[in-house]
Amino acid sequence: MSTHSITKRVSVPELRARKNQEKIVALTAHGCAIARIIDEHVDFILVGDSAAMVAYGHPNTLSITVDQLAAHGAAVVNATSHACVAVDMPFGSYQESPELAFRNAAKIMSTSGASCVKIEGGTVLAPTVRYLVDRGIPVVAHVGLMPQYLNTMGGFRAQGLDEASAQKIIEDALAHEAAGAFLLVLEGIGEPLARKITNMVSIPTIGIGASPECDGQILVSEDVLGLSGSKVLRFVKQYLDGEALIRSAVGQYAADVKSGAFPEAQHCFGIKAAK
Repeated sequence: MSTHSITKRVSVPELRARKNQEKIVALTAHGCAIARIIDEHVDFILVGDSAAMVAYGHPNTLSITVDQLAAHGAAVVNATSHACVAVDMPFGSYQESPELAFRNAAKIMSTSGASCVKIEGGTVLAPTVRYLVDRGIPVVAHVGLMPQYLNTMGGFRAQGLDEASAQKIIEDALAHEAAGAFLLVLEGIGEPLARKITNMVSIPTIGIGASPECDGQILVSEDVLGLSGSKVLRFVKQYLDGEALIRSAVGQYAADVKSGAFPEAQHCFGIKAAK
């Protein structure tokens, strides 16, 4: 028998049971370094298609692929032992048919080792959610501001601020709940609407630019750590000026290299460092 201790990950049923309980803490990650650091503090890590922007420098999320997200997902899973890991289904990988969605979701999960996938969309995608759930793939649904729909929404704009659009988002949320989604991400919607949906549905809601009344919150790690540039989005709280710290450290390294202060004997092989 192995003597290695086994750390139990937060499971899909455990997250599902957190409705109206302790708040769910969630962040994104797309690589080992950040995933390893945040793992002990969060319940849920999303390998988001936001990696297209923060890792590859693209202007939106539309260009990232199934294979790329599966690879990023594997890196995050390999670096963690506590948080439940979800991977985004990228644009074009699930909208065509439930069958296509299943093939791509199965590939992502089997390749990455993630516990679930996330999809964006309204009531039209509820049958796809049901198809996946019935075949053993847990689904996080995402409504409200949906970055994969930026061209039809006219950009990254808050949603549900008038009665008609608010009602549509409510219908989307209820449809995904009925279809079997176990979590519901509410992004970029009015606070009263997010609160109303949270109180209406039986599954936990995860807010991002939504409401403190949601059952949990998620942000992009690079935004929280001050690694996303000078523009801080309204719904982001920046807990660290990471860019300033890194610039200072790299600047000191560059100065040490130029002056000859680095490397010292202790950093070299075959010679004894001074005591």
